[in-house]
Amino acid sequence: MKRNAFTLIELLVVIAIIAILAAILFPVFAQAKVSAKTTADISNGRQIGMAVKMYLTDYDDTMPIFYAYNSAPPGWQPGHKGVEVLLQPYCKNQNIFKSPFDIGGPYTSVDVPGSDSYWKAYGSSYRFTKCLYTVVAGESSTNNNPTTDNWVVQETQIEFPSDSRVMRSEMFPFFDKRIDINCEKYGYDCPSPWDYYKQWSPRGGIFIFADGSARHIVAPGQFDNARVNPEGKKSGEAHPTAGTWYWACD
Repeated sequence: MKRNAFTLIELLVVIAIIAILAAILFPVFAQAKVSAKTTADISNGRQIGMAVKMYLTDYDDTMPIFYAYNSAPPGWQPGHKGVEVLLQPYCKNQNIFKSPFDIGGPYTSVDVPGSDSYWKAYGSSYRFTKCLYTVVAGESSTNNNPTTDNWVVQETQIEFPSDSRVMRSEMFPFFDKRIDINCEKYGYDCPSPWDYYKQWSPRGGIFIFADGSARHIVAPGQFDNARVNPEGKKSGEAHPTAGTWYWACD
């Protein structure tokens, strides 16, 4: 007699094989997606780095004016002040300042209701290194508050351009409180209301250097050894008043 259906055992075997294949392939697909986003992230960084170089040629090698986290008005709205606004004419594309990993953080939606990314709230997924930009008292501002600092940075002052990070991804996985114990080193994964941390990439983030290059960074040692001021002080080095040069410049 001809059989027209599978037995229960045969169906269970097929299901088990499919489940095994899915368990093997799904992580591969996830890793491929992260790799593709990382490549796009580095490409963004490279384009921003080139925009900085073009800006310098028009402004006698003087670095752009520093701004950070200005949300009144939010990013890319009329009147918003940010380094990315000064660089945008040289790249003609607002979206290169948006990391493909940027999913915001606990504070962005509080500071700018309805925002789901640092790019939307503040204009950029990439944090600009204060000590490597020109700071103008009363004009430069952070969190909508004008600064009282005042200095000019020119490209020729930067001693180690290929090691000096002028920008970086906003989030790195080692900002997690399980690594940054008590929120002392990086100040992101802190108790409410100063909780800024949200994991973007499981691998790391990018640096954009003063020579225009961009690299993917995965380890806290790489982060701490990057230079963050014209003289070449390293992020993790002791600072006379701020604790480390990270806290003084980043």
